[in-house]
Amino acid sequence: MTTVALDTGVGPLLRSWRERRRISQLELALRADSSARHISFIETGRSRPSEEMVLRLAGHLDVPVRERNALLVVAGYAPRFTETALDDPAMGALREGLDRLLRGYDPYPAFVVDGLYTVVAANQGMTRMLDGVAEHLLAPPLNAMRITLHPEGLAPRIRNLRAWRADLLAQMERQIALVRSAELRALYEEVAAYPVPAEVAGEADRTGPSSSVPFALPLVIEHGGQPLSFVASIATFNTPMDVTVAELAIETLLPADEATAAYLRSLTC
Repeated sequence: MTTVALDTGVGPLLRSWRERRRISQLELALRADSSARHISFIETGRSRPSEEMVLRLAGHLDVPVRERNALLVVAGYAPRFTETALDDPAMGALREGLDRLLRGYDPYPAFVVDGLYTVVAANQGMTRMLDGVAEHLLAPPLNAMRITLHPEGLAPRIRNLRAWRADLLAQMERQIALVRSAELRALYEEVAAYPVPAEVAGEADRTGPSSSVPFALPLVIEHGGQPLSFVASIATFNTPMDVTVAELAIETLLPADEATAAYLRSLTC
């Protein structure tokens, strides 16, 4: 995933992250056990930060792991965090753990995506939801945003498409502001331009009585003519030390009512 240009000085990059986090130089200095004067010197290029200082400031600014590597390289240091392919033997235990988690969640849908929403693992519950999706969208690599929002994907079956689409696009916008990825921006522009399917273009969101969930926006989707209501949750790894692991997200769809749960259980009988 492409991030920031490496010909930009580390000082301006750190200042950009600080301003994005809306933190003053003084506040950052207090967090990093430094001084506002030193932070100012780093940001203007008058002082070259040590490797440890780059990592300390990046940590207090909640800079994503991939971008921490970029900051280190720009500052003249070697990347600190590895980027190991998920199919590497070293990731065997992680893959096994993810597979066990996904299987344990079945028959409810669950899947794992990377930083570009590429689906890297999914359970049978999720696979069942993809009935009727166009074959070209199911060709590897599968992309969760394309499958959900494409008019030949799940979009025609989502009863509250306008609300769900707006929520997904807002999620992508927040992520773009965080990582500034050219590939993610291109994906956002692609899926945001998808036309609303003709089946729902002239209608308001068609949510039924069971779709009213007071604590979260539900995904209301039809499957086999049955309206199903889900609440989505996303989990990430705590304190990741590898870029690949840092960008993985486990997404689960929790039944929002007993009718949905019963229907999903019936599919496995």
